[in-house]
Amino acid sequence: MIGCQIDPKLERHQSEAFRFPLGVFPVEQMTPKPGYSLHFEPADGDEHEGEWEAWPDRYVFDIVMSAERVEAFCKLLLEMLPSRIYPIVDLLGQDAYREVDPYMAYEPVPRDQFLDGIHRFRQFFYDDGMVGFGAMSEEPFLYIFVDEHKIVTVRAEPSLKDRIERLLKAFDLEPCEDATGADGASHEHRTVLVTPADQPDLLGPDEIVERLRDEWGLILNVDPDGNLDEEGKPLGTTPWRLVVRVERGGGGSEARRRIRERYAEVLLYANCLRVAEEAAISQVEKMVGARKPGIEDAVVVVADRLLPEAMAELLGEAKKKTKSAGPTPVSGTVKRGQWLE
Repeated sequence: MIGCQIDPKLERHQSEAFRFPLGVFPVEQMTPKPGYSLHFEPADGDEHEGEWEAWPDRYVFDIVMSAERVEAFCKLLLEMLPSRIYPIVDLLGQDAYREVDPYMAYEPVPRDQFLDGIHRFRQFFYDDGMVGFGAMSEEPFLYIFVDEHKIVTVRAEPSLKDRIERLLKAFDLEPCEDATGADGASHEHRTVLVTPADQPDLLGPDEIVERLRDEWGLILNVDPDGNLDEEGKPLGTTPWRLVVRVERGGGGSEARRRIRERYAEVLLYANCLRVAEEAAISQVEKMVGARKPGIEDAVVVVADRLLPEAMAELLGEAKKKTKSAGPTPVSGTVKRGQWLE
């Protein structure tokens, strides 16, 4: 069965009765404090009227609790969502100019389908320090997100406020403006999963997110036509590393489809995600050529921007001595495409 497994050698950090997530822990002395803060946010302004992203009046709860209680609390909280919802996943990724890869579904999926994925990969979602997850609904408006520190944020329309407060009381959580978890001090993040070579059905973080992108319709939630760093500074044309999942034609069962899948790595230069993905797909089509069967589907599963020195190292150029690095290649220029084993 497809799933994941926690590394049994890892030890959980603890401060008195408060247990930290296995994948997030302080590296300096601190005193965690469970509880929650509550404040009100007014509806988004008229400039957002009619937009999908426009949110109504809502109460915001930021909730800190010991790690062993988070899953039980979230199970009850997620049951408040209606039958169709929009899943959300944040992954601490490898992009040189962005700390978090934000994924979101723009088409609603059945809540049970979302909950099934959370259950299958529960160890990843509730203990891994590299991932945050959640979901939102429009009717009623309810946003639930568990960040990579396993701190829970809830944004809810006023009609849900009392129900959420009753749930918090059932977990003995009290209002507390200075509630503090692992993010209240210097701390480290780590993945907690192991993927033994002899157990191919155990997935790592990237593989889990790839699978859920298919099942939940997740899309990388960044501007496809821009290329900015986290401060909003334009980067122009940068090096990229993309991984493309290629499925050859032929039909058949999922097991046969998985056998037909291959992954290609494409190194290129681009001034935005859209150009990078189009160039990578074009390169894969050239690599397959006229051979039969042809490509049935090609999906970009990794799209990371690189620092120039990282690109040079991947291309085997790191040790070359040149007087000048030369001009940046034109956007859309592919430097290398190869199949991954």
